[in-house]
Amino acid sequence: MNIKIFLAVIITLAVVAIIALFFAGNFFYNLAINPNSSKKMIFGNDGLSHHELTEEEEWLEKSSKFKDVFTNSFDGLKLHAHEVVSNKNTHKWAVTVHGYMTDAFSLSTKALHYYDIGYNVLAVDLRGHGKSKGNYIGMGYHDAKDLIEWLKYIVSKDSDCEILVHGVSMGAATVMIASSQEELPKNVKVIIEDCGYSSALEQFKYQLKKLFNVPSFPILNIANLIVKIKAGYYLNEACPIECIKHSKVPMMFIHGDDDTFVPFYMLDELYEACTSEKKKLIIEGASHAHAESENPDKYWSEIDSFVNKYI
Repeated sequence: MNIKIFLAVIITLAVVAIIALFFAGNFFYNLAINPNSSKKMIFGNDGLSHHELTEEEEWLEKSSKFKDVFTNSFDGLKLHAHEVVSNKNTHKWAVTVHGYMTDAFSLSTKALHYYDIGYNVLAVDLRGHGKSKGNYIGMGYHDAKDLIEWLKYIVSKDSDCEILVHGVSMGAATVMIASSQEELPKNVKVIIEDCGYSSALEQFKYQLKKLFNVPSFPILNIANLIVKIKAGYYLNEACPIECIKHSKVPMMFIHGDDDTFVPFYMLDELYEACTSEKKKLIIEGASHAHAESENPDKYWSEIDSFVNKYI
């Protein structure tokens, strides 16, 4: 074969490969990070399910103490939360932080539990979810900065507040990342993380293998670059396991041993990495984000016992 023809073929194949990788990376971005794209491939449905509100969900908006509250993110997004002030004169606050492609209502039973035991409640909608603005999913990275703004909001209205923060799944990643932020108010006394992942990059490596049975390289590398271009962060920056090495806030780690979405083995990785006071809770038979519903008595007795040491 003529050397010029050979080089032309090689260059053409290389260009085709680069284009194919770009489209694969962009497909991954839309599948995983774009909140407006279908998540049927991930969940088996379109992500958020639309249903009649349960009694626990309705109380968030029907309580006489309820109000919609808003704050602005560091990059100018309007963020929303449900605030319900306790009938009791208290400085105790509970902040609930939901997971991937859900909203504040998904943690309504948790918010209600804290309200029932005398806490003021702030149930936040993460950026790109619920009533909060945003055109990408933050995987906990920018969400942690948003959470700091909500914590500052509480402190601004109640300087004597004592705050617990309870996050589930991506919300758990958010609270873990926030735990090491310099701007985290001293008023945050305890953190509950339920089924969070060690890092967004490792979580997506796991999902690529599970969904498509393909290795992460080079697709995830290209996707990581596209996430940076479109969303302003690298997936490896959303890394709770590195953040909790520097946390000083007491933290409880919860996971169901039947979780196949965020793999169960990440629990021990996170627990071992944490340098603050800590406790581990395993709920047998619980799938992803279902630890509470699988064994509510154990779930809440263990959490309340841990929290009461600090608030």
